[in-house]
Amino acid sequence: MTVAGLATGLASGLGPIDVVSAFGKAFTESRYVAIVWLVLPVIGLLERAGLKERARTVIAAIPAATTGRVLMIYFAIRQVTAALGLISLGGHAQMVRPLVAPMAEGAAENRFGRLPATTRFRIRAHAAAADNVAVFFGEDIFIAIGSILLIKGFLEQNGISVEPSRLALWAIPTAVAAWLIHNARLLLLDRALRRELAATSTPDATRPSEDAA
Repeated sequence: MTVAGLATGLASGLGPIDVVSAFGKAFTESRYVAIVWLVLPVIGLLERAGLKERARTVIAAIPAATTGRVLMIYFAIRQVTAALGLISLGGHAQMVRPLVAPMAEGAAENRFGRLPATTRFRIRAHAAAADNVAVFFGEDIFIAIGSILLIKGFLEQNGISVEPSRLALWAIPTAVAAWLIHNARLLLLDRALRRELAATSTPDATRPSEDAA
């Protein structure tokens, strides 16, 4: 992104000093950009202080929790908030890695004991996929999202005039279909974990879990 900005500025005839000055002005006027650099260290400190372990402990205290159910709940929350325009509320760095994935792993550990590394990575991949799919199909319901404007612009270039509200309305059936299909995948994940791990399970929620990351 920085390279693209520099290249654009130089191509438009600005000197190097002018380009850097424009970057600095935009940064100081848009102070919310600096929030990113504050959030990442905070997440790192929370993880160092045992955030993942606490997430696993909370899930271990819920007997009905399974990996699929934990991810289904997160999927629904993520999709609803994305539909309301709250795209930054979730995400891989701020939610999936420190909270959602450890909770999903903890649910599996609570039932089957210590997990093989391949199973642990598989659960993490499903946690990341839940976030991706939910936000991808949920954000189009929000009328002021960039994807809606992109679709509107593309259709207008081809002579089709559509109001953004109509595009957002027709995104609802797609979001519902994505919710149903992905929930079915998560139910199949629970079934696969039971089939693969139940025979060798030694549930022990108090035992420290191995973290291959």
